[in-house]
Amino acid sequence: MQKRQLGKSDLQIAPLVFGGNVFGWTIDEKTSFELLDAFLEAGFNLVDTADVYSRWVPGNKGGESETIIGRWMKQRGNRDKLVIATKVGGNMGSGKRDTSKKYILKAVEDSLKRLQTGHIDLYQTHWDTADTPVEETLEAYAQLVKEGKIRWIGASNFSAERLKASLEASEKHGYPRYESFQPLYNLYDREAFEKELQPLCVEHQVGVISYFSLASGFLTGKYRSEKDLSKSARGEGNKKYLTERGFRILAAPDEVAAQYHTTPSSIAIAWLLTRPGITAPIASATAPGQLDSLLKAGTLSLGDKAISLLTEASAY
Repeated sequence: MQKRQLGKSDLQIAPLVFGGNVFGWTIDEKTSFELLDAFLEAGFNLVDTADVYSRWVPGNKGGESETIIGRWMKQRGNRDKLVIATKVGGNMGSGKRDTSKKYILKAVEDSLKRLQTGHIDLYQTHWDTADTPVEETLEAYAQLVKEGKIRWIGASNFSAERLKASLEASEKHGYPRYESFQPLYNLYDREAFEKELQPLCVEHQVGVISYFSLASGFLTGKYRSEKDLSKSARGEGNKKYLTERGFRILAAPDEVAAQYHTTPSSIAIAWLLTRPGITAPIASATAPGQLDSLLKAGTLSLGDKAISLLTEASAY
């Protein structure tokens, strides 16, 4: 399996990222360890999380995912084999998102402690906050890079305008630049990313690691009617996909999966890997069978006819 360079950084990552939002939410620590073991053993290396994962679960306070990953790395002694990405800026209980320098400098210490590591490979701005100048956020990262606490930085959920402003500020002031961008992007959710953000990322060589790559599980084919929504904790979020276009999209991975003797999940991920600017899609798994399906996508090469069928079926 060929690794890919993330942006202009020295990070070489396998073509699938494990999404850590499920740790401490839909799977417990034991299952998390088992899936992470299988992920690493298969040759993949980037695990993505955030300080707010999984604060939304009753009884949780945030940091649960980072804590599980930290315990796993400590127990296995495998930190040097991994690229660890986490995020800052989400609402950790204050009632607001925060990307101020003061907040970032404190939040990074909490993440380092939970992850039980001396550095974070990729530290990402989880949400842009319009009332904080991009220069202030980048200045905080410059200090943390200098201190050796983070290596590279990335952004998530930015408008094209603010991402461009950030890249320009980095160039002008000598700050670290966002080497990765993390957008919502999949066969169904295409328009918002493709219109302005994708060309910007390609132009500036910003590596893209897309989240909700399987549209919260919709593209697995598990949710084909409203009665299917009760199948998992994330089921209700798929109601918006049960449209005429959604059913048309589901039919395409089904057809291609039959041709390639694999699953719709593998096909949906493999399609993303053919898209301009995409370095590695992020996807989560809660069981070994799900993970196997995702891992196969990392070595699956789709032909032109299959790519065209998927692209046309998901046109917006």
